[in-house]
Amino acid sequence: MAKEKERDERVESDESGERQASSPENIELNTHRRIDQSLCGTLVELSEGYAKVELEATKQMAVDEMGLVHGGFTFAAADFAAMAAVNDPNVVLVSSECRFLSPVKVGDRVVFEAREQYKESRKRKIKVIGRFEDIKVFEGDFMAVVLERHVLKLKLLKEEE
Repeated sequence: MAKEKERDERVESDESGERQASSPENIELNTHRRIDQSLCGTLVELSEGYAKVELEATKQMAVDEMGLVHGGFTFAAADFAAMAAVNDPNVVLVSSECRFLSPVKVGDRVVFEAREQYKESRKRKIKVIGRFEDIKVFEGDFMAVVLERHVLKLKLLKEEE
């Protein structure tokens, strides 16, 4: 009963009915707020430097008649978990090193756990592990940068020709 109450306190609905994660510390998601969680995973837990995202693999994600899920959906959920673990509105992914360890198929529910490994000035390193039941299907190291303002509001220098 106590576990059910704790779980129910972590997942709430906003006005649109989308599941939004909250935690015992009431940390609010400050980044990727408009992400399509039906395609990129649902945020189910969030705390300082940590995020958990669940991806329900649907038939729309399949690449063949056997139900193999495109790796892009797996990567998207892992990336969402990593950015949520940093949880800054101006975080951007700059690189990743990923390993797809086992195939994901339609019907699988993959849980991604992301943990910040270190903060160095504006740089962040985040480790993400994805599991279907007891099987590790994904492992990745993500590098992100927290900018002073939104990446699309920055004045980018053009290379001289």
